Amino acid sequence: MRIDIVSVLPELLDSFFAHSILKRARDKQLAEVAIHNLRDYSTDKFRRTDDYAFGGGAGMVMTIEPIDRALEHLKSLYSYDEIIYTSPDGKPFNQSIANELSTKKNLLILCGHYKGIDQRVRDHLVTREISIGDYVLTGGELAAAVMSDAIIRLIPGVISDETSALSDSFQDNLLAPPVYTRPAEYRGWKVPDVLLSGHAARIEQWRHDQSLERTKRLRPDLLDGADN
Repeated sequence: MRIDIVSVLPELLDSFFAHSILKRARDKQLAEVAIHNLRDYSTDKFRRTDDYAFGGGAGMVMTIEPIDRALEHLKSLYSYDEIIYTSPDGKPFNQSIANELSTKKNLLILCGHYKGIDQRVRDHLVTREISIGDYVLTGGELAAAVMSDAIIRLIPGVISDETSALSDSFQDNLLAPPVYTRPAEYRGWKVPDVLLSGHAARIEQWRHDQSLERTKRLRPDLLDGADN
């Protein structure tokens, strides 16, 4: 998989992809992430990528020309399955979308900034808009990083134990069950006996029951789509 990210502040993303699982994915050549500076595609002598909004109002707007130039250049090199714009009014990002996008070959993520982006970009140049939550960030770099992390970790071979990703929260619209490790007792706090029983079927049933109970208590909104 290849993910290209277009940003006015690419340095914000450099460190994020240089560590942990994402770094291992890149080292194994299972995922390639390239970060592009939108200012490189500006024809303005000051490399500006924003301007005042027509009709007035507070805040600056990302201009269409450098974005179009950047996308045209990248599309001449790669065929993208999706061109994603990070936007607070996009479709909420969830595990189902991460699963879907992890099967794609090439993705391009355009990071929003300022007051917003020229609407013509949204109308004609991107294929989908995604939000990571009902709040506004200074820019879309964090959203691009979050989406990339959630997507890349699902690629076969990225995580050593691939079944671990399949048992994560939200994979079946249920939260993950509690987990424990050694010691079996600490300060009088004990691990549930069933987990020490070695009885695989009982353990699996306990985990499902705990997932269901935890979801009912903490995220009942998820149960509409849960297989319970």
